[in-house]
Amino acid sequence: MPNLENAKKALRQSDKHAQRNKIVKAEIKSLRVKLRKAITSKQVEEAKSVAQLVGKKMDKAAQKNVLKKNTVARYKSRMMKRLNALTSA
Repeated sequence: MPNLENAKKALRQSDKHAQRNKIVKAEIKSLRVKLRKAITSKQVEEAKSVAQLVGKKMDKAAQKNVLKKNTVARYKSRMMKRLNALTSA
């Protein structure tokens, strides 16, 4: 346990940030699962709307340093590749 006041505060802040990041990551993960299910069941309209929401959430997470910028770019690229394959087929 920290002894100094600033170290105690840093620990409190770290815990808060970790909890907030965990919630954001869990939400993104559940949306990605929902998108994957929509793509496998060939529901084009739902897949498009969920993809838009996932992209928005991931961009926001990258902006807040919850996820790295390149990680978000990689996820979005894969997502759009699958979505475009579904709409073109």
